[in-house]
Amino acid sequence: MSLGPVMADLAGLEMTPEEKEILAHPLIGGVILFARNFHSPEQLTALTAEIHKIRTPRLLIGVDHEGGRVQRFKHGFTLLPPMRLLGEAYDKDNKHARHMSELLGWLMSVELLSVGVDFSFAPVLDLDKGISDVIGDRAFHSNPEIVADLAHSFMLGMKKAGMVATGKHFPGHGHIKADSHIAIPVDERGYQDILAEDIVPFERMIHYGLAAVMPAHVIYPQVDNKPAGFSSIWIKDILRKRLAFEGIVFSDDLSMEGASVAGGFVERAEAALDAGCDMVLVCNRPDAVVTVIDGLKVKSNPVSQARLIRMHGKISRDLGHLRQKLEWKKAVHELDQFVNKTSMELGF
Repeated sequence: MSLGPVMADLAGLEMTPEEKEILAHPLIGGVILFARNFHSPEQLTALTAEIHKIRTPRLLIGVDHEGGRVQRFKHGFTLLPPMRLLGEAYDKDNKHARHMSELLGWLMSVELLSVGVDFSFAPVLDLDKGISDVIGDRAFHSNPEIVADLAHSFMLGMKKAGMVATGKHFPGHGHIKADSHIAIPVDERGYQDILAEDIVPFERMIHYGLAAVMPAHVIYPQVDNKPAGFSSIWIKDILRKRLAFEGIVFSDDLSMEGASVAGGFVERAEAALDAGCDMVLVCNRPDAVVTVIDGLKVKSNPVSQARLIRMHGKISRDLGHLRQKLEWKKAVHELDQFVNKTSMELGF
């Protein structure tokens, strides 16, 4: 059975019989986990193992585990700082900041892989322009070249651990205040302005081998009247053709308010896939997942299949063993020193 184009979520710490049936549906290709699915590393490892047993090839398991205020699993995991801390450090010592970014990418990835999670939706490639509250300190910096530099190091650390990277939110969410979770953001800037700033980190990271991209639920009316995640102009013409991106395109969550302009859930999924997304996320609405897999009519796409398979991580399922490794201990110690020193220097 191939991997389907829909990523769903789960209600709790264990799968229900109904959820197992849904995940066995041919249109499902992955599962996204949230804090509500986590009690302990041991429980999470058991859950991911059960998910991976459902299908062959195994379903993808992803999570938003960036660090700072977006880290779904905490107890038993290393607490990662917001990426802005790396940007602040970069302004003082760019070589050390790049080193720490690579270490953070490795540490995040190796811990997730050890509990059976294939990938994190990271890093954030948005620019922190002091406008968007939903982005804010999730971004490395306001300078696109610095964002690209730090994100590249972060991706190298992920790759060393055995995980591929997902850059978000294309072409950039940092210039608008509205939060696409609860509103329909509109960025009035022209294409050339976006190209000169926001797209730079994506362009650089694609050149470095970025595996996946998540578009923003933001409308850029000077380019298209549809949000980027539903726009063939943004995905097919700009991302695929102009930037020569050949990896996976994940939609952002179709239950967000920013996606509501595309209609009902089946219409949202169809619009995102037609625009060029390889996989669509449907989160926090189990009824909507059922609606989508019952109503979505899509043909298997061999190109998308090949891309999706490459998202599988090098699963180890042994966090306890990882914690005994000198490399992990040294990384955690170095991170603690970095966070304490940098926070003290910045007056945090």
